[in-house]
This record gives sequence, structure tokens and C-alpha cells, in this order.
Amino acid sequence: MFGNTYVAAWDLSSALRETQQCVDGTYDHEGVTCCLCAAGTFVEKHCTATTPIGKCTSCREKTYNSHPNFQESCESCTSCSQPNANLELDVSCTRARDATCRCKKDHFCGSKETCILCFPCKECTEGVKVACTATNNTVCSEKTEGGNTTGLIVGLTLLFVLIIVIGLLAFFFWIRKRNRNNTPEEGRNDLEIPSLQKPLLERNLPDIAEIIGWTDMKDVATRSGMRDTTIENCKLNHVGNAREQTLELLQEFVQEKGSQAQTTLIQTLKNSGKRRIAERVVAKLNSSA
Repeated sequence: MFGNTYVAAWDLSSALRETQQCVDGTYDHEGVTCCLCAAGTFVEKHCTATTPIGKCTSCREKTYNSHPNFQESCESCTSCSQPNANLELDVSCTRARDATCRCKKDHFCGSKETCILCFPCKECTEGVKVACTATNNTVCSEKTEGGNTTGLIVGLTLLFVLIIVIGLLAFFFWIRKRNRNNTPEEGRNDLEIPSLQKPLLERNLPDIAEIIGWTDMKDVATRSGMRDTTIENCKLNHVGNAREQTLELLQEFVQEKGSQAQTTLIQTLKNSGKRRIAERVVAKLNSSA
């Protein structure tokens, strides 16, 4: 008797689904084929063998789903108001589409992918050769021959002074090194790390996260004042996957620190005795195309 009842319910479920025509496709839930919810909605209640038509509900404010789905919630809209990121809203978020951001005026993004951080455009003293755009920095005109030599004289003077200073510093560090043999490398934080030549870009983050690792990235985030809840959420979002945990925490760090992210990252690593990791990060940034 029960077997006949179940077959009858299944036949009724199939007939109703055929009648309503799943225009966005179907999915399986506990052995029952249900209709996908349309873009801009989420599954509030799955269909069952006895209740063949599930319930879809519109995404709430500041959330979206851009494709037909069987998710039980909507995605959070992207925010363009991260402090120090120099972003502004380009296209507003709707129930069926995420928001998109763009650089503020006189700023550019070095990545042609989704931008999370913009930098101020370079200012030129000798004229602009190529204007700053949303994805490229300003290219300045070269100084014309026979122009004002004051800048050249000042530059050579500064270079001469810099050479003297570097020589004195090198001598000073040589003396200190000679007087403290067998000092562990992690304690040698007074040595200078090569300067950064290129900005921190979105495409660099996976490689940098792999260099740093979860333990040291968590230490950097804590030392730089990030909230414990943000750090813990990054860990819980990727349980058992330290690489993804590290990458998400690094992305949160970059968004929070903005244009100071790369300087803060390198300095914090250096101050916490991770000089070798800091050097590898700098080398990676300077070698990126």
C-alpha cells in the first residue's frame, strides 16, 4: 500500500513539474528533480516528492544571484567603499547582478582584471606623453635637450651625497656585523631590504600568499591591527586548505590597508624577524611583469 502511494506521489510530482516547465533548468534534491530558481532569487524551500513545487524568494537588499541556482542564500554585493582603496561605484548591484567598481578620478589600476586597489596617477614636470587611464599610469615626456640644467646639477649633487651616505652606512653595518658573530639571521632586522619597484597587483596575491603561508600571514594581520573575526572567518571559509585561507586573508589585508598595503606587509614581516620571507616577497613583486 505504501509503495503504491509513493509511486503515485512521484508520478504527481513529475506531472506537475512538466506542467510548470522548468525554464531555467532542474536540479536533484534528495532524489527528487526540482526546478532551479531564476537569477535574482534563491531557494527558500526545496521541492519534495509530496510537494513538487519548491519556493523561490527574491534576493534581499545588498545581495544578488547572477545565474539560475539552487542556493539557499544570495551572494553579498561587492563594496566599492573600502578605505584607502581609491574606488568608486561604477554599476550598482541588483538582485541579478553584482556591483562593479572603478578607480576614482586621477587614479589607475595596474591590473586589467577585477581591480581591488587603485593608485594615484603620476604627475609630470616636463609634460605628459601618454595621459593616465583607468588601467595605465601617466607616461611623462622626456626632458628636451638644451633645457634647464638646474635639475641635472641638483640630481648629480644628490647622487654624490647619496653615494657618501651609502658608503658610510655600509661601513657602519660592516663594523656591526664584525662585532656580532653567530647572530641568528632572524634577528638581523637592521639590514635594508631592496626597495619595491612595482605596486602590489591582484595577480601577484596568489604567489605572495604561497610565499608567506598561513601562520606568518596571520601574524602579520594580527600585528597590523586586523580584527580577530576577519582572520577567523578567512580560516573557517576554507577549512583544511591553508593556501586558500592565506590568499583570502591577504586579500582582506590589501583591501583594509589600501595603498599602504605593500609597505605595511614588508615592514611587518621584517619587524617580526621574517626578513628572508620579506626579501622573497619584494623579489617577487619586482620581477612581476
